[in-house]
Amino acid sequence: MPITNVLIIDDEERFLKTTQKLLEKQGYTAYTATDGLRGITLLKGKRIDVVILDVKMPGMDGVAVLQKIKAEFPLVEVVMLTGHSTVETAIEGLKLGAFDYLTKPCDIPVLIQKIEEAGDKKKTAEEKIRKAKLDRIISHPLELFSKDE
Repeated sequence: MPITNVLIIDDEERFLKTTQKLLEKQGYTAYTATDGLRGITLLKGKRIDVVILDVKMPGMDGVAVLQKIKAEFPLVEVVMLTGHSTVETAIEGLKLGAFDYLTKPCDIPVLIQKIEEAGDKKKTAEEKIRKAKLDRIISHPLELFSKDE
């Protein structure tokens, strides 16, 4: 089973370090970023499957980061996480494409379950895309040599 690569974006360094260590003990590859811009930069340089994203951060808040992630990396799944939960923010995040929404403090087994579910969703989507491309090649093999792609 492939390793799920997780990026945690949160302005609380203690939370980042603790969560990263706990996830790595469970076999995940975990990266951290203390703000949205650093998180977006990491997404551009690493293969990330799931982002754990704090909603309340200085500068670019979690909703703005979510929008940017979904625009640039549509298959990456995002679990929103906050200690300042409101129904409105949760609904907005879900409408913008967040996989799920959890409140802090979050039990690690619950977080791991969400990471697994989100990672499985991403892998299923990637497999569907690969299958569609393969089906297209099989049905139209000369398209391999077209300059459109």
